[in-house]
Amino acid sequence: MTIEVFQKKIEDIYYTRDAERGVPMTFTWFVEEVGELAKEIRKQPQDMTRLREEFADVFAWLATLASLLGISLEDAAKIYAEGCPKCKSTPCDC
Repeated sequence: MTIEVFQKKIEDIYYTRDAERGVPMTFTWFVEEVGELAKEIRKQPQDMTRLREEFADVFAWLATLASLLGISLEDAAKIYAEGCPKCKSTPCDC
């Protein structure tokens, strides 16, 4: 699944509800999901299934925020196509 297809799938599933909630509250949910991911990362031993789920949740909330703001994540990712956006090097030389 491409980033573009994933973002469209998230729109199909959640866009109406997220649009009604609005960007500020949707951003709050996104931040909460990032916090849940942080908790899973800190756990020892790590539960790889839970980590995968939390990464998926963070990615889904990021996708819905991008959609609400009219941003294509696929297009945004292209900023890194040539390496570091500032110095254009891989690895970064900044």
